[in-house]
Amino acid sequence: MIKNLFIGVAFGFGMFVVADYAFSIPSVKMSYTTDTCVEVENYPSALFGTTEYSCENMPTKFNHVWVQ
Repeated sequence: MIKNLFIGVAFGFGMFVVADYAFSIPSVKMSYTTDTCVEVENYPSALFGTTEYSCENMPTKFNHVWVQ
């Protein structure tokens, strides 16, 4: 019984880490016409901290959003 409880807690924590990482990826708004960065939306992360990205300091992994 304790083994099953430990496995459940470990699985729950693992899912929390994966969800926290997935939902903290910043969104970069790119212009249709110029194909350049317009704005970067940063999202807070509970475990990894928040890195303030900008168009000059682009993240290596981001959600690509096209704007006019």
